[in-house]
Amino acid sequence: MNKEDIISLLPYQEPFLFVDGIDTISESGITGYYNFKKDELFYRGHFKNNPVTPGVILTECMAQIGLVCLGIYLLKDEIRESQNPQIALTSHQMDFYLPVLPNEKVTIVSKKEVFRFNKLRCHVKMFNNKNELVCKGVISGMFKA
Repeated sequence: MNKEDIISLLPYQEPFLFVDGIDTISESGITGYYNFKKDELFYRGHFKNNPVTPGVILTECMAQIGLVCLGIYLLKDEIRESQNPQIALTSHQMDFYLPVLPNEKVTIVSKKEVFRFNKLRCHVKMFNNKNELVCKGVISGMFKA
């Protein structure tokens, strides 16, 4: 399964797809990226005349790349047969340090902590294009192929 296959199996589509690409992926982690376009719907009201990406969207981006893409990769043999992965976010804890503005590219680095009984927990970090830490945390989810 290649990187494009993984992205095509994501259960999301525009305007709620926050994965532009995957740089690296292995049994132990993933690195991917997304560019927040200036015309994203959530910028219209968050905040007036000073748009900032909401923390919940940053968390979703980190979950899509750092948890879901990695989970699809880890379950690649089972998912190849079903082509319909089901994912449920079970918990997350995030710390935010810097804002993400429109037209900003972010990179997500995720390291697998544990993957057992189809439950995946990862330590995730998001960096901006200056390689500054934007946010970090732990995300967990359950997978069914």
